[in-house]
Amino acid sequence: MSKNQAAWLVAKHRRLQVKDAPYTEPGAGEVLVRNRAIAVNPVDWMVQYLGGMAFGWIKYPFILGSDIAGDVVAVGSGVTHVKVGDRVLAMAAGSAKQRNRAAEGAFQSHTIVLARLTTVIPDQLSYAQAAVVPLGLTTAACGLFQDDLLALELPSASPAARDQWVIICGGATSVGSNAIQLAVAAGYSVVATASPKNFEYVKSFGATYAFDYRSKSLVRDIVATLRGKDVVGAQAIGAGSTGDCFDILALCQGRKFIASCSSPVSFETIFKGRKVTLAVLFTMLTAVLRSNLRTRAKSRRLGVVEKFYDASSVIDNEIGGYIYQDYLGKALASGSFRPAPPVQVVGTSLHDIQAALDIQRGGVSAAKIVVALD
Repeated sequence: MSKNQAAWLVAKHRRLQVKDAPYTEPGAGEVLVRNRAIAVNPVDWMVQYLGGMAFGWIKYPFILGSDIAGDVVAVGSGVTHVKVGDRVLAMAAGSAKQRNRAAEGAFQSHTIVLARLTTVIPDQLSYAQAAVVPLGLTTAACGLFQDDLLALELPSASPAARDQWVIICGGATSVGSNAIQLAVAAGYSVVATASPKNFEYVKSFGATYAFDYRSKSLVRDIVATLRGKDVVGAQAIGAGSTGDCFDILALCQGRKFIASCSSPVSFETIFKGRKVTLAVLFTMLTAVLRSNLRTRAKSRRLGVVEKFYDASSVIDNEIGGYIYQDYLGKALASGSFRPAPPVQVVGTSLHDIQAALDIQRGGVSAAKIVVALD
């Protein structure tokens, strides 16, 4: 019988432990991947740190993680677009409420993934490069294209120029760098915010303009740039970005809608170097409540609609299938879509995933932390 190991989250607030895990065969519409590279995301350490306050449906022990790249070792019935032996990237959906299954977590040597969230990767891409894509791409695509969010036209190899603009606040983040590329591939022009050191980085993905998100004149400068242009909305990525989007859209011509995918406050700032205590949790909850109240008041006052979302909804709708099965593979092969952000490899075994989470929690800029398995 084949063997499997995983970096288990054995209980709330505990550090990961590498132990044996069940080797699960794929069911209908599923693929079993032998992982060669695993990327980590902020949500992973937040679940570990916050326990039941984040993803309260999780039953311990559990296997976290969303981003994998590796080799297909088995496919379930009905799977036709990937086969055994293919090199693939995939979004592992085990932490999503509607899946809630340790076998579908990324932090193990073999992961069950949904075929519709799996893409064959071209030979020129390493596993580590491919592993940075899934969650950032999925989150970006959800906000841009889902009907109840920005509802933009879907990306393609030859998009028609639309003479419309989208604002992406947080353009140098994992989600932002994917969002810029997807919006451009759908024919839209992009205004992005980032730190000045990342201006050329976001422009390399197709952003027409980049503005310093810390600038006191940010709102004024973007509004002046977009004067007379048709703005289709904004994607807010990163703590504090939603407020800027409100102020900008209120003064622009076009749709006044914000798709927001980040927490209203910086959990990294609140939790940095601190253990979980009632005082820390009270600080967090108070900050979130205050921010939400400000957001609601601003929405009413400015006439701008804001909706928070996460990537889990694409598991069940047509957006995920289109992006992974129809768009991404061809775009990666042609080079029209680039894996982003750049890879920072920090280990070579499941034992290194906890250290990867610690590094991610400490803060990274325009990079994604990856463990490249032997």
